[in-house]
Amino acid sequence: MAHPKIGNLAPVFTLNNQNGEKVALKDFRGEKNVVLYFYPKALTPGCTTQACGIRDIADELAKRDTVVFGLSPDPEAKLQKFMEKHALNFDLLADEDHKVADKYGCWGLKKFMGKEYMGLIRTTFIVDKEGRLQHVMDKFKTKTHHEDLLNWLDEHLV
Repeated sequence: MAHPKIGNLAPVFTLNNQNGEKVALKDFRGEKNVVLYFYPKALTPGCTTQACGIRDIADELAKRDTVVFGLSPDPEAKLQKFMEKHALNFDLLADEDHKVADKYGCWGLKKFMGKEYMGLIRTTFIVDKEGRLQHVMDKFKTKTHHEDLLNWLDEHLV
């Protein structure tokens, strides 16, 4: 499945965060830029590196009127553990049935150690204040993801 088209309205959704509270993408329209980063599995090394990088730039993101949500197929309880263990300061959203990942075209065939399986493909989407998709990041290193994100925001949205 392909990603939504740049310039189009980002597919809307409502998911529960790590505390079981509903978060709706449409609630940020007209208010904030939104970064949606899809990651495969909470509490794993690459996903932890990526999440901690975003945690560490919270002030920079706030200066750019930008909120971040991490989405994964993990249940709320696991997201809560991930938040607490790494003192994360942004919401993690539970996309357990991967319906949102499907809408964004980042659920698909993966290969690991010779095995093929369906799973979440690490991808980041940047949505502007009007709710339009502005950028898709699908090739990056987890340890520099946060820097790449800030650089893109500075060059294009701020």
